Amino acid sequence: MAQWDRLRQLSDVYRQELHELYDRDALPMDVRHYLSVWIEKQEWLRAAQDPDRAMVLFQDLLSNLDIQHSRFVQEESFLLQHNIRRYKQNFQNYQDDPCTLARNILWFLEKEKEILDRADLAEQVQFLNVAQEAMEISSLQDLERKMAGLRNDMQCMEHTMSCLEEQQDEFDFKFQTYKMEAVVDEAVKKEQMKFFQQLINRLDECRKSTLSDLHKLLDKTEELINLLVKKELVEWQRRQQKACIGAPDSVCLDQLETWFTCVAVCLFQVREFLSKLEELVGKVSYANDPVKAQKPALQKRADTLLKDLLKSSFVVETQPSMPQGKGPLVLRTNVQFSVKTRLLVKFPELNHSMKVNVSMDREAPQIKGYRRFNVLGNNTKALNMAESQSGGMVADFRHLTLKEQKCGGGGKGASDISLSVTEELHIVYFNTVFEQKGLSVELQACSLPVVIISNSSQQQSAWASVLWFNMISQDTKDVLFFANSPAAAWPQFGEMLSWQFLSATKRGLNDAQLEMIAHRLFGKKQSYDNCKVAWSKFSKENPPDTFYVWFDGILVMVKSYLEDLWRDGHIMGFVSKGKEKSLLKKKQRGTFLLRFSESVIGGITFSWVETTITGEPDVKTVQPFTKTDLSQIPFVEIIRNFQILEAENIPENPLLYLYPNTPKDEAFGRYYSERTGDDSPYIKYIKTKLVFVSKENTLDARSPMSCDMAQGEGLEPMNGLYGEAAEQNDTPQPLNSPLEMYHPDPMLSGSPTTQEEDLLTYLNNPNLFGDCDILQNDVGLPELSLHGFNCLPPQSCGSIFQ
Repeated sequence: MAQWDRLRQLSDVYRQELHELYDRDALPMDVRHYLSVWIEKQEWLRAAQDPDRAMVLFQDLLSNLDIQHSRFVQEESFLLQHNIRRYKQNFQNYQDDPCTLARNILWFLEKEKEILDRADLAEQVQFLNVAQEAMEISSLQDLERKMAGLRNDMQCMEHTMSCLEEQQDEFDFKFQTYKMEAVVDEAVKKEQMKFFQQLINRLDECRKSTLSDLHKLLDKTEELINLLVKKELVEWQRRQQKACIGAPDSVCLDQLETWFTCVAVCLFQVREFLSKLEELVGKVSYANDPVKAQKPALQKRADTLLKDLLKSSFVVETQPSMPQGKGPLVLRTNVQFSVKTRLLVKFPELNHSMKVNVSMDREAPQIKGYRRFNVLGNNTKALNMAESQSGGMVADFRHLTLKEQKCGGGGKGASDISLSVTEELHIVYFNTVFEQKGLSVELQACSLPVVIISNSSQQQSAWASVLWFNMISQDTKDVLFFANSPAAAWPQFGEMLSWQFLSATKRGLNDAQLEMIAHRLFGKKQSYDNCKVAWSKFSKENPPDTFYVWFDGILVMVKSYLEDLWRDGHIMGFVSKGKEKSLLKKKQRGTFLLRFSESVIGGITFSWVETTITGEPDVKTVQPFTKTDLSQIPFVEIIRNFQILEAENIPENPLLYLYPNTPKDEAFGRYYSERTGDDSPYIKYIKTKLVFVSKENTLDARSPMSCDMAQGEGLEPMNGLYGEAAEQNDTPQPLNSPLEMYHPDPMLSGSPTTQEEDLLTYLNNPNLFGDCDILQNDVGLPELSLHGFNCLPPQSCGSIFQ
């Protein structure tokens, strides 16, 4: 299904994200909608780097807009005619710089994919029932009951205050009437005074009861604030930390916003009740009035609780992130980043009235070399309800940048601690003022620690720091964390590694895969639960090929080239050579599995089981494929067409069954490409196919086909056997075979060659032989036609040769 069609079918929450995305003017949603098919078919990445290609697409875009305009003229859609004409005029501003237009459209398409990925991940989380345990659900239900009880108590308090006011009004009216009547009779006067004393006593009891209820109300409110601030908000912050590094945890703030707002509203009502009591005391007071004695303490307590709640209610909803980063919390100087803050106390009357300011490192540590930064861009914004999916009070900063201050770090008295750039943590601060009903409170929120880099080459190491900090630390202001970083327990560490695959490909790591990684780190053990991984072991030991570089290389390769295969469970991936051998030797001939290389960064290989002459199983492994290979031929096509050259035999594919016993075509058939030369504008070319071939007895791996080989345009990736297959050779061979080209030389066609070499030469370029010359000199060979070579069914070479 087309990407735009999938976006239109998302739930309301994600459609709102789409609407927010297209609030920008760079690509109007109308254009995206009406030209969706054309837009999604174009190579915007190539156009962003190639001005000539960008100009072609720019002209095509204008032509498509003309076609749409004509269509709306025929349909008499006056408003759409006007909009399309205006959009075309705006796009013409890119006449001198079409690459910028291509980059803009590419950015929108990538943001759309992020929305789809989030929606898919949320669906998977729901499907896997990654939900709260029964105890947590019970705790939330208990909190809801307490919230309902607080609301009920507030209603009762309103009734109590109303009764108190009526009682006081009754006393005041009767007492004022008594004073106007000027009773002379002492007995009557004494009786009336006795009556008024009873009224005062009742009023006093009512006031004391009301004050007692207010104390109890504040007790319940304080209990709820402690639950919200010290438990629910802390747990949300921890979930956000884990979500930043790939955990499938919910970080939605809507429920917290409802609870915070409820408690804040109740506390403002308590302040109103206290104001009402002060008003009543101004009308009627007496000796030992409990309101005069208790009201100041109640007022102070209510204000303190309200201020504490408000200070905790200002949070960073979406952590700082760059559009093209590996993840959030890694920022690069002079590159725009976005961040969103939110006030969990939602008062619509404050919409657009609270200004939020952004600053950096207000409490920067005094250590040697610690850098300082200024925040540039629109660093002041109002909290408003228009930029939130749920109508919350948010300030969404989308175009901030950082610039390093030109000043010496540290200075006299500075600590001797020295941190690398990617271990140096910084905090982004946000400040605003809450003013409502006579209460003014300064609020501050701060981001999780960010790593600030100046070069894209530092991004991988910086992301490793982000992973490590947010996996271990719950002190979100500990910018000196890496001065003495603690080790990570294996269960915690393995879970974090699984999150990386889950967030990138929607499939995490299983227990067997994690066990292989643990074995790589700690060696063979009965249990790894008590093992710990040091920070140096993760990202600093044996640079540049650290553990994280190896792991991230695999993750990038899977995300870029193997995502479907990984998500569908066809790649065993993390499996040691010993485990691989024990698994395959129990299976039938031709059974193979796919695993990641332990020595080649970002490499994947496959091993299969053969049967020796004596009937013993023999496991063979091909040299790992890297992004260089996978960018030229899809991995499924390598598996589909891979062939091995054995002495005096026709090349054959040794891969028959994906472990444990799934026929290869059944496992991978749906991924096969069936494109032919007819799909190419050069339909007169001979149909060809790029194939990986291993020559067993020489460790060479060649492609026996060529495309326009006579003109030198053929490209032949080469992979060699290694491992057990290599051990079968009498002469040691290097494990890393270089890429090479096979060019049959017609000047050597008469030289003595082996039958196998002639066959390979013929397969590469049959035009070098006339009337099957390769078969005429050997009467012992049967008469074979070209169709007998099943290793080369005619197919298109694809875009590699265009």
